[in-house]
Amino acid sequence: MSTHTAPAARPRLGVFKFASCDGCQLTLLDCEDELLGIAAELEIAHFLEASSDVGPGPYDLSLVEGSVSTPEDAARIRRVRAASRRLVTIGACATAGGVQALRNYADAGEYLEAVYARPDYIETLATSTPVSAHVPVDFELRGCPIDRTQLLEVITAFLSDRRPDVPNHSVCFSCKRRGTVCVTVAHGTPCLGPATHAGCGAICPAYGRGCYGCFGPAGTTNLPALIPLMHRDGMGEEDVGRLLHTFNVTAFTDVEEHGPA
Repeated sequence: MSTHTAPAARPRLGVFKFASCDGCQLTLLDCEDELLGIAAELEIAHFLEASSDVGPGPYDLSLVEGSVSTPEDAARIRRVRAASRRLVTIGACATAGGVQALRNYADAGEYLEAVYARPDYIETLATSTPVSAHVPVDFELRGCPIDRTQLLEVITAFLSDRRPDVPNHSVCFSCKRRGTVCVTVAHGTPCLGPATHAGCGAICPAYGRGCYGCFGPAGTTNLPALIPLMHRDGMGEEDVGRLLHTFNVTAFTDVEEHGPA
């Protein structure tokens, strides 16, 4: 009698794109050496950025990039959620609506008229919203784009059935760890570091630039206290608004109006 045992089925991974630039999906492809290890542990069943050979659900883990900005997006994210045991959103578009959420503070119809010769052919929503506004999400990974080390931690954590160990402190903490002189204190440079979720390694301050808020608000952000300091450093209301209205406009606006979650 044969004692051979068939290998256990690998967990199935799905990677999906909505309204976005594809940068966060490319972060997974940029893992290079680690990608072979991921493929050994996971069956990559759906990842159009990497292969047109895709399989149907169910998926044990789905990574979703991009915001919901069309009626079809709203319907499709519900289908992805129904086919996914765990769903993780990756990047500023999926977690906060992305830079395209600037439409939320204007008239989307006016944009359509200005950009398209036949706006009546375009089906779009008046707002660009995060995935969590439409379906339950198991974890949100911030960034524009996301950090590859944090992405690998998230995938490893879900393979191990544990919560991802992704820090929730601010970029200021990262500056201190790498010994970077504070650009605001030393040079009066406007910086969102005190209010921004860590994950980038404090790249911009290391090169003498202020943080742009690519990773969205940190867990204990006190944005109402930071804004007067920006005014003290010579920034007007319009300048502060421009700094906040970028990759994570809806997330920063929500914190500004209601405080940290």
